Amino acid sequence: MQPRLFGLKMQLYPKGRHLGTGTHLSLYLAPADLTTLAPGSKIYAEFTLRILDQVQAKHIVVPHSRNMVGQESCHSLKSAKHWLSSERCLLGESRGITRSVSDTPPTHYAVTIQLFSLLSKNAEKYESAEFEAGGYKWKLVLHPNGNKSENVSDHISLYLAMADASSLPPGWEVSAVFRLFLLDQNQDNYLIVQDSQGKQRRFHRLKPEWGFDQFIPIKVFTDASNGYLVDDTCALGAEVFVSKERSTGKGECLEMIKDPGSFTHVWKIENFSKLASEYYYSKEFTAAGYKWKMQLYPKGRDSGTGNHLSLYLVLADLTSLTPASKIYVDYTLRIHDQVQARDLSAEKNHWFSASSRESGWEKFLPLSFFLQPANGCLVKDVCFFEAKVTIRGIASTL
Repeated sequence: MQPRLFGLKMQLYPKGRHLGTGTHLSLYLAPADLTTLAPGSKIYAEFTLRILDQVQAKHIVVPHSRNMVGQESCHSLKSAKHWLSSERCLLGESRGITRSVSDTPPTHYAVTIQLFSLLSKNAEKYESAEFEAGGYKWKLVLHPNGNKSENVSDHISLYLAMADASSLPPGWEVSAVFRLFLLDQNQDNYLIVQDSQGKQRRFHRLKPEWGFDQFIPIKVFTDASNGYLVDDTCALGAEVFVSKERSTGKGECLEMIKDPGSFTHVWKIENFSKLASEYYYSKEFTAAGYKWKMQLYPKGRDSGTGNHLSLYLVLADLTSLTPASKIYVDYTLRIHDQVQARDLSAEKNHWFSASSRESGWEKFLPLSFFLQPANGCLVKDVCFFEAKVTIRGIASTL
């Protein structure tokens, strides 16, 4: 087949165009004569745009596969007649981000926002409803005036987030490729923004959100001639393609708790002299979301057998812990002196876990001291034990 020849021309906007307005030169390649193209025909072309450095006699090159930041160019002339008339040539890369145009609407979710100006005025952030893609639930997170936590002010920021990443099993992560959409209502097509070269992003508990701080300049977005905001209405969308899932199962995260609160529980025991079992448990009590109980050996345990009370703090519910999880606890166990109101107590810290669920003292208090009524520990065959529990840190697997 004989190659066909097409006339081409370059087009320069000295003060920039579209995304480059006011900050960049914008340079394009275009067909010189659209009449040579049959309706619906396409041309695929590889090309390079360059500018001559007249001082150092070198060329500043903008290759078709990688464009200078902010530069606008095309690396294929697709539906060329439409491209020229719509003035939408955004194919290219900028800061690791690819912007392109498509007539196909988003596959997985679309959001229409009416009276956008009121949203922009009254809310720093808007989160969409949840939608499902790839077996997981997601949501769009929009910052109409830019993400202030990232010091963005002149762009709209748009992100994709897992709707409930905290529900993922420890160490679980999801890799996904995603594209975010913005409808051009004038041309009835979509601006698509995505990571360059189909880069995957890992979503997990510590990083449940990915997206674009500089999704589109606010100045470009609010200009009705660009079609993105028309009659104060815009439409956004998303496509999410989960590529893999995995559980690392290696490593842990230690979260220390600033200004932790303490919980105190008092255990009253009546008819102590009639206690016949080897040990007894108090009722369960809750501290920092975990269930605990005290354990008493009235006649002692191990080295304390026959001569001491043995007293322990026990993690009562192991279902709240994964096998490798740990809870760092400061605790105090005491017995009330009902006569002199003295503080008969002992303090300790301990890492509680599935394999180490109890901590305490074999020789908490001598029985000879405890059984003397004058010492106030056992009065009218009644005694009171107390536990004060403070959670200092929680370690969980990643």
